[in-house]
Amino acid sequence: METLMAKGKAGESNPYTGLGLDESGNWLPGSPRILSLLSSVLERSVRGNEKLLAGSKIKDVITIFHGSRAPSLNLRHYVERIFKYCKCSNSCFVVAVIYIDRFLQRIDAYLTSLSVHRLLITSVMVAAKFMDDQWCVQAL
Repeated sequence: METLMAKGKAGESNPYTGLGLDESGNWLPGSPRILSLLSSVLERSVRGNEKLLAGSKIKDVITIFHGSRAPSLNLRHYVERIFKYCKCSNSCFVVAVIYIDRFLQRIDAYLTSLSVHRLLITSVMVAAKFMDDQWCVQAL
C-alpha cells in the first residue's frame, strides 16, 4: 500500500513533505502530492456515482453546473492546471472539496463527469476568495 511519504521513503517523519509542502505550509516546487490525492478522491467519487446511477432508477438532480458532455481533460490534469495558473494557497483545494461535498448534500445530487469540472473550478474560486483574498478596512 502506498503511503503519504515523499518519494516512497517510509522513514520520512515530516508530514508536510509527504503532502508536498514545506515547513511553513507553502507548496514545494512541482505538483504537490495533495493534488493527486484530491483528484483521485474526486475521480473515485465520480466513478462510484455514475455506476450507482446507471445501475438503479435513481435520477440525478440537474444543476447549473452540469454540462451537455464531459470535458476531454481528465480530472488530474484539470486540478494541476488550476494549481499552475491560479496560484491558490495549499488550503484552497481542501476547502474546495469540502464545499463540493456540502453543496451536493444540500441539493441531494451526485458528483458526475458532467458536473465535476465546473463544480471544482467554482469551489476553488470561492475557497480562494475566502482563504486568500486580502482586504483592507479603512477607519471612518
